[in-house]
Amino acid sequence: MHDTFISQTQTGALSVITAAQMRAARALAGIDQKTLAERAGVSLPTIQRMEASDGVVRGVVDTLVKVIHALEMSGVELIADNQASAEGGRGVRLRQPAGPNGQPG
Repeated sequence: MHDTFISQTQTGALSVITAAQMRAARALAGIDQKTLAERAGVSLPTIQRMEASDGVVRGVVDTLVKVIHALEMSGVELIADNQASAEGGRGVRLRQPAGPNGQPG
């Protein structure tokens, strides 16, 4: 069964994770794919497949929940669109690039 990943984060908010978000979260945590796989209790090929996907990560919900939990336990807070950070702290946020008229695209 493959579904779009929707989980509850530490903040209790529902969020969808993209492959780019997953790669960035792993980089912020300073861990490689193998370490993330070990911490999440999933295989390395699973992490590689998830990170290589386009857009929203799809997969078995239980596997995706494990990966999100492993990232959160590594100190990463996943922030959904239009959501404020609940924990505070330093971080980065991806925004829509500006369009030709300088307005968000």
